[in-house]
Amino acid sequence: MKKREDKHKEVESLRGELGRAQNLFVAGFEKLKVDQDYELRKAIRAAGGRYRVIKNNLAEKAAEGTSAQDLLTGLVGMTSLAYTETDPVALAKALTIYAKSHPSFSFKAGMVEGRAIDIRAIHDLASLPSRDEMLGKLLYLIQAPAQRLVSVMSAVGRNLAVVVDQGCKENKFTA
Repeated sequence: MKKREDKHKEVESLRGELGRAQNLFVAGFEKLKVDQDYELRKAIRAAGGRYRVIKNNLAEKAAEGTSAQDLLTGLVGMTSLAYTETDPVALAKALTIYAKSHPSFSFKAGMVEGRAIDIRAIHDLASLPSRDEMLGKLLYLIQAPAQRLVSVMSAVGRNLAVVVDQGCKENKFTA
């Protein structure tokens, strides 16, 4: 059993992390085996997130004064927190993939960019393309007009060269 001062340190540590985290997913789990928990933590780390299993009353105390206060009030059952300061889509994808293969893992609530979202929105978020994919598509859209302009401009010179070459071959004019 933890001492009171250890619990206080844990609450303060979590409060600092929740204050920095703009994206938070609250999940419930039951009867996860050690290897399943390891697999989950590995997937969350790969997505750039952090994961904590926490007592409900400690989570509620740690959330006081943060944007996650409403989410972490009145929790019941076993609770875990997955949070990140960066890309919420990658973390949502990792958690959703894990939840599909492990039915004992379920979502309770979520927060993206400091705003609370429901469970359905978490699944919608997970279906979005990743940040890198979106940046790649955006870059393609930005470059496409420039590529077309270059193609059109080079086509004029290319067409002129073809006409001159055909004229030379048919002896219509000398080079």
